[in-house]
Amino acid sequence: MTREAAPWRSVALWYRLLLILVTVAGFITGERSMAYFTGQTNVIVVAYFAIAVYWMVSRRTTVPPAPRLRGAVVGWILTVGIIAHIELAHWANPFPGLVDPDAAVRLGNWTLFIAHYVVPAMVLIDWLAFGPHGIVRWRDIPVWLLYVFAYGLLTLLRAMWFPEVSSRFPYPFFEPGAWGWWGVLLYLLVLLAVSAAIAAAVVGLDRLAAITGRRRERASAPVGHGPA
Repeated sequence: MTREAAPWRSVALWYRLLLILVTVAGFITGERSMAYFTGQTNVIVVAYFAIAVYWMVSRRTTVPPAPRLRGAVVGWILTVGIIAHIELAHWANPFPGLVDPDAAVRLGNWTLFIAHYVVPAMVLIDWLAFGPHGIVRWRDIPVWLLYVFAYGLLTLLRAMWFPEVSSRFPYPFFEPGAWGWWGVLLYLLVLLAVSAAIAAAVVGLDRLAAITGRRRERASAPVGHGPA
């Protein structure tokens, strides 16, 4: 395990503290229902990185805990950002809403911008910039998808069993259309496929970062000299 005499000198530690603060800011500036995948996943981000900071300080290390779980968190929060931008915002530019003349609308837009764009981007940067790399495996992907599948399935069951519940359909694609509940289930399978592709990209980027890191280490290693 990598240990340091002064963990507070670690850039990774301070970056993760900033990430926690930014994520919490997204919660306290607006209403966040746990019926939403966005809300749940942002809570997971805060929980994981809070534990990571405690781990780094208490063990005097720059290596975060449970690197394979960390990969799952990266995949989940990137799914939040990508689905929100494509399916919910329909590729719309989010920046004009941040300067809306209505203060209440502007604050709401900032809340969504933090949760859907800023936090995913910061988590991705953490994944690429700070190690360890080369630990997650392709076989981890099906395990990571269990959370996405469980969220979708429980959301559908909740909507069917409790039709009067608040936020019955947290997302429009969970609402039965012409194809009924089977159509919603089919859409869930599509979301799982998208999540699998995102997870594969997370593993691929980790492999690339590991290769880049090894090349950098070899390039900076002192060149040995043969016998005189």
